Amino acid sequence: MKLSRDAGPRPRTAGAGAGPAGIGVGTAFGTFGELLQGVLPEEDGDFLVTLPVARWTMATFRREPGSGDVVVRPAGKTKALRLARTIGESAERGTGVPVGGTLHVNSVIPEGKGLASSSADLVATARAVGRALGVAMPPSRIERLLADIEPTDGVLYPAIVAFHHRTVRLRAVLGSLPVMAVVGIDEGGSVDTVDFNRIPKPFTPADRHEYARLLDRLACAVRRRDLAEVGRVATRSAQMNQLLRHKWSLEPMREICREVGGLGVAVAHSGTTLGILLDTADPSYTQRVSAAAQACGELTGGVTVYRTLSFPGGAGLSGGASLPVGAAGVATRPA
Repeated sequence: MKLSRDAGPRPRTAGAGAGPAGIGVGTAFGTFGELLQGVLPEEDGDFLVTLPVARWTMATFRREPGSGDVVVRPAGKTKALRLARTIGESAERGTGVPVGGTLHVNSVIPEGKGLASSSADLVATARAVGRALGVAMPPSRIERLLADIEPTDGVLYPAIVAFHHRTVRLRAVLGSLPVMAVVGIDEGGSVDTVDFNRIPKPFTPADRHEYARLLDRLACAVRRRDLAEVGRVATRSAQMNQLLRHKWSLEPMREICREVGGLGVAVAHSGTTLGILLDTADPSYTQRVSAAAQACGELTGGVTVYRTLSFPGGAGLSGGASLPVGAAGVATRPA
């Protein structure tokens, strides 16, 4: 059995750091799939609820006067390059000064697995380029920029959030939870986010109403810090997603979860990963995580143990106030 634990750069803040003039650094966390994802009974009702984990992307943009173009390293980060050039072109229109430089994107988030690697790359890039150019990048501006590129997770908010990923807009800040472990496996292969979101959703009106009820349950559970209920909602969402992207290991993972006393099973709804949620404050946590890792390893051969992120203040927003949550997680967008 191959067992690994989360690792990578751990910035002091969720948003990143300032550097010398002309240099900007930005960071963003990844997610372990979603606690909940589906479609609500309303227009543009596609939504997800994030599960932030301690995996990071760090982007550094160094402005190079006279170069006239932006390049990215590694060269395969083409979406980040496109975003950096868009921000640079906008700044050039305002100042008349061409923007060139080098963008370095460093990430420990696996790609194509449903862990928000692309979203983290883009958010970190927006923050880095904005800082280097002295351009403010509040969440609302980053949303508008990302909407032109691809469906996006809500990783720009330091909290668990309900997010309309296809239209790239915040629905609600739900808050924060105590730290959990996620004993994760990967079924293999990769999923292209853009292609996946073109697939018609086979959900009935009854399904859409169930998703609304699940979102209300999850919002209440986060407010109460009720990890058992969070696990139940996550498991139900994983089951409902089988119609859209079937995971052969879901039922075996649910059985392992029951055997080790886990909270539930979370999945990357548009990815290839599944994980058993465990309460790290449980007195039996060490035994539970060891048993879960061994059983999962026998299932797929490779296991990674992630840690979820818990945010000071519960639902604080970088550069904005906390948002109230109401029925089905309705909230007001921050400025």
